Amino acid sequence: MDETHALSAFAALAQETRLRIVRLLVEAGPEGRPAGAIGAALGDASSSRLSFHLSHLEHAGLVQSRRDGRSIIYSAVYPALSDLIAFLMRDCCSGHPEVCAPAVAALSCACEPNKDDTHA
Repeated sequence: MDETHALSAFAALAQETRLRIVRLLVEAGPEGRPAGAIGAALGDASSSRLSFHLSHLEHAGLVQSRRDGRSIIYSAVYPALSDLIAFLMRDCCSGHPEVCAPAVAALSCACEPNKDDTHA
């Protein structure tokens, strides 16, 4: 990730509702959540307000949408989020790994990967 993309991603995340949406979608996993469920989780945000925020996040490359029947399902773009974290941490330790240890530990996933899971 280059600095221009990182700035776009950080700008998108620098707003409370959009940050909450990304966190909801990360929690939802690759299946994502329908727009209506996202709005309900945010306290029944108006559809125009929700659409504005989701569009902003999509434009920044942090979420993606897909149609499922009459619903639009949104999901986090995990590679983009990983790239954003890597951008921040790229020069972290300057030869001193103990400096980055707390951040790396915080990023450890508590989920056990399913050995039958074919998407990585």
